[in-house]
Amino acid sequence: MEKFRWAYVGSGSIAESTAKEIVKGNHSIISVYSRNLEKAKSFAQKYHADAFDDFDSAVNRDDVDAVYIATPHTSHVDYAVRAMELGKPVLCEKPVGISVKDVDVLVNTAKGTDTYFCEAMWTWFSDVALTVKKWVQDGAVGEVKKVIINYAFPGILMPKTSRLLMPETAGGALLDIGIYPITYCYNLFGYPDKIYCKGKVRGGIDLSEKVILDYGKFKCTLNMSLYGLKEGCFIKGSEGSISLPVFFHMASKAILKNDKGKQVFNGSTDYLTEFTRVAEEIKQGKKESSYIPFSATRDCMKIMDECRRQMNLVYPFEK
Repeated sequence: MEKFRWAYVGSGSIAESTAKEIVKGNHSIISVYSRNLEKAKSFAQKYHADAFDDFDSAVNRDDVDAVYIATPHTSHVDYAVRAMELGKPVLCEKPVGISVKDVDVLVNTAKGTDTYFCEAMWTWFSDVALTVKKWVQDGAVGEVKKVIINYAFPGILMPKTSRLLMPETAGGALLDIGIYPITYCYNLFGYPDKIYCKGKVRGGIDLSEKVILDYGKFKCTLNMSLYGLKEGCFIKGSEGSISLPVFFHMASKAILKNDKGKQVFNGSTDYLTEFTRVAEEIKQGKKESSYIPFSATRDCMKIMDECRRQMNLVYPFEK
């Protein structure tokens, strides 16, 4: 079986993390683009790829099956649009943009060019998350009463020049960290009736927030922060509960407890599964992912837009 061939846009930490996993499977990296040619060469050498500091030269090749975008999210729209206009399917790291307006540009371009586009939200390519969703939809815990999802990452300890801490690159907890619990809740229950957000903003970025997604009969309480190290998901129902010690970062276990006893699902959340399932969709001729449809990407960004509005968080380039 021929390997699926990727062009990488970006050669930073997330590009490195995905690359070393996917080459263990039926994937190869053909080319790498970076504005810094030396970084591109260093990355490309590890994966027997060609390095470029010219975008079109890296992407517009007959031997490129799809493009993976792994740059800071402020540049996602530009690169994704350019790739789709060249007729190349795109897997774009989350968040795919900064606002709903950005998502609309990407979706309209995908539809206009009849080209596959997908947000790289690895959680929802994982059988762990998909099993949790099936449990909820099948009524394994009865009527949902309460949901709590926590995610904290010590980003505040990173160098001040880190994109995560810079307002110029839309840094902060919400877009980088909050997107995970928000997307998790959305994929289980859809768009909420009401959204409440209270956060701590300092130096032009949000350091933490508590988001409540109100579904009428129950609420999802989401806590996210650049302080500490914490992760977990708990779903309480009228007839049982679901818990995940780790809900997105390499999530490997989901625990269901109800009147039938205790059931443990063991699986993996990894980049190889994500890239393989995306490649399968592209080879099938799909233009929109079944795992992460356009509506999911747009709705989750809409929730984050509302959170930013309530926190009065505006990035410098938006003023």
